[in-house]
Amino acid sequence: MFKKILIANRGEIALRVIRTCKEMGIKTVAVYSKADAESLHVRFADEAVCIGPAPSNESYLKMPNIISAAEITNADAIHPGYGFLSENAKFSKICAEHDIKFIGASPEMIAKMGDKASARETMQAAGVPCIPGSDGVLKDFKECKKTAKKFGYPIMLKATAGGGGKGMRAVWKEEDLEPAWESARQEAGAAFGNDAMYMEKLIEEPRHIEIQIVGDSNGNACHLSERDCSIQRRHQKLTEETPSPFMTDDLREKMGEAAVKAAEYIKYEGAGTIEFLVDKHRNFYFMEMNTRIQVEHPITEQVIDYDLIREQILVAAGVPISGKNYFPKLHAIECRINAEDPYNNFRPSPGIISNLHAPGGHGVRIDTHVYSGYMIPPNYDSMIAKLITTAQTREEAINKMKRALDEFVIEGVQTTIPFHRQLMDNPDYLEGNYTTKFMEGFVMDEKYKDQNPD
Repeated sequence: MFKKILIANRGEIALRVIRTCKEMGIKTVAVYSKADAESLHVRFADEAVCIGPAPSNESYLKMPNIISAAEITNADAIHPGYGFLSENAKFSKICAEHDIKFIGASPEMIAKMGDKASARETMQAAGVPCIPGSDGVLKDFKECKKTAKKFGYPIMLKATAGGGGKGMRAVWKEEDLEPAWESARQEAGAAFGNDAMYMEKLIEEPRHIEIQIVGDSNGNACHLSERDCSIQRRHQKLTEETPSPFMTDDLREKMGEAAVKAAEYIKYEGAGTIEFLVDKHRNFYFMEMNTRIQVEHPITEQVIDYDLIREQILVAAGVPISGKNYFPKLHAIECRINAEDPYNNFRPSPGIISNLHAPGGHGVRIDTHVYSGYMIPPNYDSMIAKLITTAQTREEAINKMKRALDEFVIEGVQTTIPFHRQLMDNPDYLEGNYTTKFMEGFVMDEKYKDQNPD
C-alpha cells in the first residue's frame, strides 16, 4: 500500500481524497496555488506545497511543478481528482517515468478513451450500442455535408477532444451546417488545441444516464449501477440522482452488462464511467467514457455504502476487485451548489462568504471546502459544495433535499440554492419526467429569491 499520496487538485475533491487517505493510514500532500492558500485541503493535509500563482496553467496544470512537489515530499502516488490533469495521458506517462503511481487510467487508456472518435470505434468493436454517426474524424466540410445527408437531420457535430459542451453543435437543417461546422471547430481549437470533428445522429428527448464501473489490473470489472444526469445547462450537470426514475430493472441490467463489457474489453483499471444517451423508447447508446472519478460519485456511494476513492486507491495498489455488481438499496440526490446567480443567467459570483450555515440531520451529506470568511477565487470552477440527501424512496429524498436547502445559508455571494429549491417543487421533476432539454425555457421564480440573502 502507498505510504504517501499527493493530491493534484483543489477544493472539495482534494479534501474528499484526504479524508479517505487518513482513514486508510496514508499520509497526504496538498498542492495549492497562491489563491488557495487558505483552502481547507491545505489545512487538513499532512504536508502542503505551493505550486504557483492563481492561473491554472501556472499551477494545477503545471506538470513539472506537481512532479517536483511529489519528489521533494517523497510521495509514491498521485491522485488527480477530476478535471485539471485527471484525464491527461501525458501526465499519467510522466508519473510512470518518475516511478510515481498515477491513481487513474494508464496513458494508453486515457488516449484511447479520451479521444471521442477513437472511443466510439473501440466501443463498436466491443459490441456496445453506439449512436449512428461518422466513421471517425471528418476530414473536411465536404465529407461533413455528405455524412449529414446520409443520416438525415437533426445531427450533432462534436469535437473529438471535446468536454464540458465545448465544440458541440446541434444542426437541424442543411443551411445551418456550415456555420455550425466553422464555429464548433474554432471553439474546439481554442479550448483543446485540436479542432478535429466527428458527427452523430442527434437523439431527440434523450436522458443522460451513466454507469459507474471499477476495473482491476487483472482485467476484471464490475458496475455500481446508474446515475441520471439529465438536468443540465449548456451540457454542464446541475443535479444528479440514483436510481434513475426512468430506469427499469431490465434496462438497468442491460446497461450494466454493456458497461462491464466495455470496461473488460479495454482491460480498464481504476474507477471510470460509461456514459450513455437513452431515448424515449429506452434504447441506449454509448456517448463517452470518463477515465476518472466523477463529481457526482457521492450519490453512488450513498445508495450502496461503498467508498469509491478507497476503491480507486486499492485498485491502483494492485488489489483485485470482488467482481460483484452493485444495485441501489436507497435513493440519493445531489445538488451542485455553485457560486453563480441563477437570476442573472447563472453569472459567476466570486467573493467572500460572510456567513455560512450548513444543513445537517439524518441522510444529509455535504462535500465542500468552504467556510465562513472563505474567499471564493474567480480563477476556477464555480462549484463550492455538493449537497446530497439519501432516503428509502425518491419522494423522501426530495423532501429531505427541500428541508436541507431551506437550512443552507451562504451569505456574501450568490449561489444556485434558489434554483435547486425551485427544481424540487417543479411538477415535471417531481414526476421524474425530464430530459437533457429540461432547462430550455426554465425561468426562475422570484419567490425563491430570499434563499439567496445579500
